[in-house]
Amino acid sequence: MTDKIDGQIVGRGAAEGARLFREWFKNLTGAAERGEHTAYVFVMGSIAEILRVFDFNLVFPEINSLQTAVRRVAHEYLNVAEDYGYSPDICGYVKADVGVQLRGGEHPMGKIPKPTLALLTNACNTYLKWGEIWERLYNTRVLTVDVPGSRNARGQTWAGDPDFEHDRQYVEYQLRELITACEQITGKKFDVDRLREAMRHTNAMSVAWRRVLELNKSKPAPFNALNEGTIYLGVANALRGSPEGAKYFQDLVQEMEYKSAHHIGTLSEEKYRLTFVGVPCYPIFRRFYELFSEWGGAFVASTYLEFAAGGLNLGYEYALNRPLESLAEGILITVRHAMDAMFFQNDWLVEGIDQYHVDGIVYHPIKSCRTVSTGLADNRRAVMAARDVATLFIESDMMDKRVVSEAQMKNRIDAFFEGLATRKLHAA
Repeated sequence: MTDKIDGQIVGRGAAEGARLFREWFKNLTGAAERGEHTAYVFVMGSIAEILRVFDFNLVFPEINSLQTAVRRVAHEYLNVAEDYGYSPDICGYVKADVGVQLRGGEHPMGKIPKPTLALLTNACNTYLKWGEIWERLYNTRVLTVDVPGSRNARGQTWAGDPDFEHDRQYVEYQLRELITACEQITGKKFDVDRLREAMRHTNAMSVAWRRVLELNKSKPAPFNALNEGTIYLGVANALRGSPEGAKYFQDLVQEMEYKSAHHIGTLSEEKYRLTFVGVPCYPIFRRFYELFSEWGGAFVASTYLEFAAGGLNLGYEYALNRPLESLAEGILITVRHAMDAMFFQNDWLVEGIDQYHVDGIVYHPIKSCRTVSTGLADNRRAVMAARDVATLFIESDMMDKRVVSEAQMKNRIDAFFEGLATRKLHAA
C-alpha cells in the first residue's frame, strides 16, 4: 500500500510541472496563430494579476531563453544575435531572446507570439534596455513600473512607516495607469472581481511556496533546490494568479509533507547539505547537478528561488477587500525582496546555515549577468567572517557554453568536497 502511495505522490511535482509547462508553451503557440493579445513580462514583478483580468497571454523572455540553454541549442540563438550586432559581453538571456525574435518566434518549445504590450519593473537594470529592443522591433507599447528599493542593506520598510505608505501610493498610481493602458489596448473594461480572483490564486500559491521551501529544512531534503526547484519556479511564474497554479502548489505541499514525514530525499544518501547562490549553469544543467550529487551533495536552499520568484516565497497574502491598495503593497514588498535577495543576501545566508543545517555554500557568478554576480566575492567574505562555513566560488555562465569548462569546474568541486570531508572528520 505504501509503495502505491509513493508512486502516486513522490515525483508528482516534477512530472506535473513539466506537463503544465508544455501546455503553457502550446498555448503560446496557439496565441501566435490566433493573434491574441500578449504581454512580455519578467519574473521580478510580472504583475500577472492585472494582466489576467484582460486575458493577456504572458511571455517570460527569461524563461524562454533558459529553455534554449537547457535544451542545448542556446548557441544557435546567441550566434544569430551576435551576427546581428549584439556584443558577446551583454546578458545571454537578452541575446537568446533577440535570436528568437529574429527567427520569427521560433523556439524549441513552440512559437513565441509578438508582444502587444511589454511590462517592466526596475528590479533589473537590463529589463529597461530589453524593453527598448521590443519597442524598436515591434513598435509595441512599453510600460515600466518603478518600484522604490530598500533604503539600506538591513532591509526594507514596512506598513505603518510613513516612507512605506508614500512608496505604496506611488506604486498604486502606476498600477492605475497600467489598467488604463490595458483597457485602451484590449478594448475591455477593468473588472475588479476578476482581479480579486487572480489575487486569491496568487495568495494560495505564495503560502504554499513558502511552506515548500520551509520543508526543505528536513533531513534528508525532500527536493533539490537546484534542478527540481527550477521546475517549481517556472510554474510559479508562468501560472501565477491562475487556478492551475494554485492547485499545483497545494499538491506540491502535500508531496513535500509526505516526503518529509517519511524521510524521503532526492539522493540515496545525503552527505552534505548545500546552499546555492546565483543562477544555475544551464548549458550543462544535468551534469552541473551531477558534479555535486555524485559526492552526496544536495542543494537544500537557493537564492535563485528567492529573487527569481519575484518575492512569491515570502508567503505574502493580498487583502482582497482592498485589492488595488493591497496589490500595490504586495508588489512593493515582493519586488524589493527580490532585489535584496540579489544584493544583500549575506544575512539570509548566515541565518540559513543553522535553519537548513548547511555544510557549505556554493557561489556561482556568471559572465552573462553582472546584476546577479556583482559583489558575490565580497558577500562570500562577509559570510565567512560571520560564520566558519565552507564555501566554493566557481564561475561559468547561464547561457553560453563557450565559457563553460566542465573539467575546471569538476576540479574545483572535487577539492571542495574533499575539504568538506576533512571538516566532518575533524568535527567527529
